[in-house]
Amino acid sequence: MENLMKITVFGAGGFLGSAITRHLADKGHAVSGFVRSDSAAARARAAGAEVVRGDLADIASTVAAVDGAQAVVFAAQLLMEPERTAVRALLDSLAGTGAVFLFTSGTGVLSQRTDGDWSEDTFAEADQFTPSKYIGARVDTENEVLGFADRGVRTAIVRPGMIWGHGGCPMIREFYRGAIERGFVGYLGAGLNLYSNVHVDDVASLYGMIVDDDQASGIYHAVSGETSYRTLARAVADDIGVPCQSIDLSQAIDIWGKTTAIIYFSVCSRARAHRSRTELGWQPDATRLDILTDIGHREYRTVLPRVESTR
Repeated sequence: MENLMKITVFGAGGFLGSAITRHLADKGHAVSGFVRSDSAAARARAAGAEVVRGDLADIASTVAAVDGAQAVVFAAQLLMEPERTAVRALLDSLAGTGAVFLFTSGTGVLSQRTDGDWSEDTFAEADQFTPSKYIGARVDTENEVLGFADRGVRTAIVRPGMIWGHGGCPMIREFYRGAIERGFVGYLGAGLNLYSNVHVDDVASLYGMIVDDDQASGIYHAVSGETSYRTLARAVADDIGVPCQSIDLSQAIDIWGKTTAIIYFSVCSRARAHRSRTELGWQPDATRLDILTDIGHREYRTVLPRVESTR
């Protein structure tokens, strides 16, 4: 019988956080969801959490939210410096308690700028890599988290790839948004670059396995498939009946903004989940391996008020 825990999830109303919350609550854990907005509170509550309202910029309320928690999942989305400040405060408060702390990073830390070209490089958890120029500083936060293993906290890092499912993939949403604003779906350069991808429910199951396994610690990747941006763009274009074309970086920045264009659409980020599979026995659901099945989901259509599907 599994050891049921009191767990606090930060970002429990988000796309990933709500999936993690639902998975843990369904397993019988008592989950508190730390959220800031009314809409996030509603999503966290629907996922099975007892809602705790607060703001991660308020360190006192952030730390108070983990009082008595046996496990903490940090799945909130913040800029890197505020993120590191909040994470450090949480870890300091948990030192010596034997609690579990799971930090959500991402395979973006190992991404390579290719401007649409393919990279044959792919990285497992223990492989050496040059951290991304743009978000590689998150590796410093990862290392700080892992260092608390010597201070009485069982720590783990989860690096998901491109997360999709239930119409929630941010990159796919950007293809739809760009289509309605520009009349076509664009991909950068050759469009052969990609993020290794994974269904959100399979990521949530990995968190559950780490929480339940009292030996699980260190870095774990969550990836299960690979589909190029050009293939995704063409699928979106076919879905809504608009052209699909290659664009240059200046056009990409004009459509998506500089940060999104560079961090998401100009890089190749390929990863393998070796430790997750061999040490934990993580196995993505066989029915959730094809990201193209997410194309056409009604959630993406919220940005398409004037376009009808061609399907």
